Formats: sequence, structure tokens, C-alpha cells
Amino acid sequence: MPSEETIHSLPVMPLRNTVLFPQQVIPLYIGRERSLKLIRELPTGRKTIVVVAQKEGTIEDPDPQDIYEVGTTATVMKIMEMPDGSQSAIVQGGERVKITKYTQDDPYYRAVVDTLNEAFEASLEIDALAANMRSLFKELSKVSDHINQEHLALLSNIQHPARLVDRAISVLQLSNAEKQEILEELNVHRRLEKATVLINREIQRQEIGEKIQTEVQEEISKTQREYFLREQMKAIKRELGEDDQTIELTELEEKVAEAHMPEEVLKVANKELDRLRRIPPSSPEYTVSRTYLDWLVELPWMKETADNVDINRAAGTLDEDHYGLKPMKDRILEFLSVRKLKTEQDPDAPVKGPILCFVGPPGTGKTSMGHSIARAMGREFIRMSLGGVRDEAEIRGHRRTYIGALPGRIIQGLKKVKTRNPVFMLDEVDKLGMDFRGDPSSALLEVLDPEQNNSFSDHYLEVPFDLSKVMFIATANWMDPIPGPLRDRMEVIEFPGYIEEEKIQIAKNYLLPKQIKEQGLDDEGIQFLDTAISEIISHYTREAGVRNLEREIGHICRKVAREKAEGNTKPRRITRKNVDKYLGPKKFYSEIAERMVKPGIAIGLAYTAVGGDILFIEATKMPGKGALKLTGKLGDVMKESAQAAYSYLRANADLFDIDPKFHEKTDIHIHIPAGAIPKDGPSAGITLFTALVSLLSGRLVKTNLGMTGEITLRGAVLPIGGVREKVMAAHRAGLNTVILPAKNERDLVELPDNVKRKMNFQFVEEISQVFDLALETLEETAKTTKRSAKKKKVSSQEVAQA
Repeated sequence: MPSEETIHSLPVMPLRNTVLFPQQVIPLYIGRERSLKLIRELPTGRKTIVVVAQKEGTIEDPDPQDIYEVGTTATVMKIMEMPDGSQSAIVQGGERVKITKYTQDDPYYRAVVDTLNEAFEASLEIDALAANMRSLFKELSKVSDHINQEHLALLSNIQHPARLVDRAISVLQLSNAEKQEILEELNVHRRLEKATVLINREIQRQEIGEKIQTEVQEEISKTQREYFLREQMKAIKRELGEDDQTIELTELEEKVAEAHMPEEVLKVANKELDRLRRIPPSSPEYTVSRTYLDWLVELPWMKETADNVDINRAAGTLDEDHYGLKPMKDRILEFLSVRKLKTEQDPDAPVKGPILCFVGPPGTGKTSMGHSIARAMGREFIRMSLGGVRDEAEIRGHRRTYIGALPGRIIQGLKKVKTRNPVFMLDEVDKLGMDFRGDPSSALLEVLDPEQNNSFSDHYLEVPFDLSKVMFIATANWMDPIPGPLRDRMEVIEFPGYIEEEKIQIAKNYLLPKQIKEQGLDDEGIQFLDTAISEIISHYTREAGVRNLEREIGHICRKVAREKAEGNTKPRRITRKNVDKYLGPKKFYSEIAERMVKPGIAIGLAYTAVGGDILFIEATKMPGKGALKLTGKLGDVMKESAQAAYSYLRANADLFDIDPKFHEKTDIHIHIPAGAIPKDGPSAGITLFTALVSLLSGRLVKTNLGMTGEITLRGAVLPIGGVREKVMAAHRAGLNTVILPAKNERDLVELPDNVKRKMNFQFVEEISQVFDLALETLEETAKTTKRSAKKKKVSSQEVAQA
């Protein structure tokens, strides 16, 4: 017999994706075995069940823990048999209940339930919340398709706030969890507040959805319209016997025919055209092939500019842009003269372009000379900076198999200027790098070889291109880093540093007009005297070129421009005396007279990447056992020169009136300021020897004397390089005598005449000759020392009086 607890329990029907509210009438589709048994066993008179929502609608056979505890009693109003054996029932919600205990789980669930009483107390606030809900629901009906007038009419007839909330939430498209939360809320006030939030959110969701739908619909309509138009266009073109691809290929065929390609290149282009016809336009290969053909048809295979063969006019253009630099200008005019004569003899005769390499310190006009040459010849100009280039593909391009492949910068430059005979400047060729991506300098070997570059092959094009018409000009500050094979292909033209007279002329004719204009001044507002320019050159710059000179002139012009902008429009006259007013204290001054006051100091001449310079070589001695110490960040070659000078002096001490046993009780330290700058090379040999002889003999080195030359252990003085730069550095430093190896006498032809007139040159073949030329006698040394001491005493007295 059933127990009393079983008699008072009710059947429980779990629902998937549905929450039943009190007073709500809904149809139920019953297909699960448990639910079918429950419906079939309902007594005839008493058809009350408990309807509870499942937590997860995907569970086919839920356990009690898969079912919410709060549900609704329901009266089964009608049961209908379905053709497939399932059943459908119409149920009406009764009251909220909570399952307290399951009493049966087979063949269906039965449970004891408690009725849940609502907490309701009428108030103005609840009435206001209910009225607001009706208003919100009405607003929702305007933007939601599933809320209709019937729903609004139904809600308008419900007066009780609790029933109003239940009915409103029951018709909204909310999740089971949200509806269950409203079902479980017994406080009517809080239930109204939660429902208001949900309805507001639903209104916003519907509005946003409607906006998105409108935008999507408009976009779809636009896309469909464009699609239809394109399809119509295709149909029209098909009727006319042509389409986009056909038109594109026809245009390419015309361009190929007009490009005047060499026969070998034309075959490749036609083959690529045939291949393009067989590739669908949507294929990635189509774009690659089309881009390749675009490069082929746009290159200047036969286009070139006519050279200016008026030699006098070309010479005038070069002189107009640059002061001096006569060897460079002569070389360009020679090339133009040869071209003119060969063209007159045979217009079709090939004239190979020269491969020039301008080598010199920064600021000497190498790059600007390239612009000037192009202007003088009437050619286009391309500049390619090679500083820091480490990838061979920069020169030769990438293979077409790579994504985003392009030709090298040589071919790119020619395409840009649309001519095959430009002036092509390869700037900073000495600063090329090399790493795992290849050696760009090796790639340049073919480019810069007149015998090979008529068939230059770029990796991307894979067809030869004639570069023999291009006039290549390379620039470098220093020849040593350039590989030998590459250097051998170029005609090197040295760009020496400028002397003071040349700098003054450059400043007057080029730098001053440029800076006066750039700073917003005019010739009437500012005037530079030659003495002022000389003062800037001597005491505010120390360079082979003119870049810093231009900066300092610009600095003065900006100061004057500021004064003028502040209302002081009086013309300015820049003289030697007022230069420091604009540029401040002098940056450079001659320290030769101050340093050459003790034995053991000699002045050497050095050649650097930025021009020539002077070196002070200092030697001192101390008690010891013959050690030789060398400092000043010297390279191995310079250290070996010092050892050679020291050994020669020890072996021939008698010749120079020096104690032959000096090394037994004396250590010698040689130092070359500035200590942070690396120094190397053999040309300081005679300077190191002179400093040692001066130190050990006690005789001073002559004041305004510089020297350079390599020495051997047998006492010979060997020739050195960079004579012009070294002599120019001596001239800038105020030296008036230079000792050079005898075999370097022929190099003096490179010097400007006014420098040769001002300088005294002494040529030596043996070290012994240097001894007599470089050192003062002991009597002269004593007088010099006495004058120096007297000068120091007067100077210290003046300081004391001050």
C-alpha cells in the first residue's frame, strides 16, 4: 500500500527550455518516456502536477540535482494524442511551490512541495513601478516583432502587480535562468525592479539589432546592386567579344610593342604574356606575372637623354656650381670631348661611361659634384646611399619566387628616371657592409665593370639590361675599406681638403649667399669681411671641407636675423673683431709655440678619413734599465716604427752625440696625444726618431716644423702616401717647414701654387739628414729656453698684479 507521504505528493514534470509562471496557459509537447507515463497515469478527476524547469535543456533524463527547486503547480486542462505516439497537453499555471522532498523516481518523479507565499504590500512606489512597466512594454512592442497588440491588451487587463510581472516576463524572449530568477523572487517590489531592468535591456538590444540589421541590409543592397551591375557589364563585354582580362592583356601587348625591348627580352615578355592568358585572374600567380610584365615594359630599354656636347657651356656650369676642383672638372670635360668627337665620326659608335670614384674628406663637395656633372651633361641624376647596406638583394634584387620580390635599387632608379643614361651616384661606397645576406660589394663588381655591365642581370628580371650607358660615380672618404677588385674597376679622383684662400672664395661665392637667403636676410642687412671669414676658418673650424664653416656662417646669420626680428634693423658688418660676439670664445688656437719648449717633442703629419692632421709626439725619460713604453692607443705598425727608431738610435748613438750606454740606466716613454683616438701607420717613423734624439741630446725641435716619413733599421727614409693632405694640414696649423722623403718630391705638383710659395720643403733620404734639419743647436736651445722662462715669469707677474 502507498504511504501517506506518497499520497500527498504530486507528480513532477521537468521542462526543457520553458519556465511556467502562475496563471499562464501553455501547450506542452510530451515525448520523453517518464513524462508520457506521468500523463497516462494521471487520475481522471485530479489532474494537478508540478512543472519545474531543467537547469540544462540538453539533459535527456535529468536527475533531481539537474532540476530547479522552485516550480509551479499546473492543471492539465486537455491531453491530445499525436500521430507519432507522443502526446500534447494544455496546462495552466497555479501557484509557486518549492520541492522539499522527492518520494518517487520511477517510472516518473513525485515530490512533496510547499506553497510559496508572495510578500506584497500595496504602495505608491509599487504602483509607479507597475505603470512604468506597462509603458516600457508598450515601447518594446514598437521595436520587437514578437510583441503584438494582443499581448498589450492582455497586460492592460491585469491589475495586480505580481500577476503583471509574471505575464510580462513570460512573453519575453529571455533565458531560462533569467525567467527562473523572476519566478523565485517572492518579494513583489524586487520582482518589479528586476523585471524593469530586463525589459529595458531587451529594448536596447532590439534597437541595436534593428540598427545593425538596417545597416547590413543597406550594405547587402549596395553589394547586390554592384554585383548585378558587374554581371551586366560582363555580359555586355561578352556580347562585344571582350572582358577585363582581355582588355588588360591587350593593353600589355601594346606596351610590350612600344617598349622597344631587345630581342632576347621581347621573347621573355611574350612568353610571360602567353602564360598570363592561361592563368585565372583570381590566382595569386596572375598578380606576380602581371607585376613582372609591368616592370619589363616600364624600363627604359632604349630611351636616353641627349648629352650636352657644348664643352664651353658644360665648363661654365661646373664652375658655376663649384670653386676649384680643377682635376675633377677636367676629367668630365675630357669625357664630353671624347663623346662629341666619336659622335661626330660615327653616331652609332658606343661610348662607354667612365666609372669614377671621388675620394676625399667629408664636406669637400663630392656628392654635390655629382649633381653638377649631371646638370653640365644634361642628364638625369640618381643618388643611391650605400652606407650600412648589407644585403646583396639591394643591388641585384630578389628572386621572383619570394613574396613581395622587387628588382634591386639599380633597376629601380633607372625606372624612376625613365632613361638608360643617367648620372648614377653610389654614395659612401667605403661603408658597405657584409653579413649572412651576402656581400653587396661583390654584387657591384658587375655593375662597375665597363666590360661586363652591358649585360647586367638582376635576380628579379632574369634578363640582361645594358648599364654601359650609365655614368657611375662612387664616393668614399677612405679607400682602404673598399675591396681590391672593386677598387680596380674605378678611376680614383682625389678630393683634397681646401686651403684657407679657397675656403674664403667658397664662402663668399656659395655659402654666404645661400645662408643669407635661408635665414631671411639680404645683402644689405649683413656684410661679411674677408678678415671675418678668415677668423672663422682659423679659430672656429678645423676641417678639410667646408661643412662646419657653413654652419658657423649660418649661426651668425641666425643671430642677426633675431636682432632684426626684434626691431633692430641696422645693417650688420661682420669683422674679425666682432666674430666672437656671435660665435663666443675661440674653439681652436695654435698650441705649437706653447708645446715646443722642451726637448723630446716633435710634430708629425697624419692622414685620416676626414683629411690631414698634425700629431704631437712626446718623449720623456726616467731612471731604469732600457725599457721602451708606448702609449696613445697606437696600432701595431706605429709601435713597430717606434721600436725601429729606438733600435737605430741605440745602434748609432755616437753619430748623434748621445751616450751609447744610455739604455743601461734610462727608461723611455713615448706618448702621442690625443690618447682616445686610435693611431697607426708607418709614416710617423722619422717623427718618432726626432723626438727620441731631441730627448736624449737635449736639443729642441724647431718650432714651426712638421715631418713625415717611414724609416728602416739601416737609416733610410721611405716614401709615404697622402702628401697633399698632410701638407695642407701643416699649412692650416701654421707650420712653414715640412720634411718629406725625397721620393715624395714629385707629389708636390698636386699642391696649390700659393701653398707651395708659403711653405719650405726639405727632402731627405737618410735619417742623419733629419737630425741636422729638425733640431736646434745647443746654443739655440739655450736661448729658446731662456726666452721661454722669461716669458713665463712676465706672464706670472701680470697674473699676480691682476
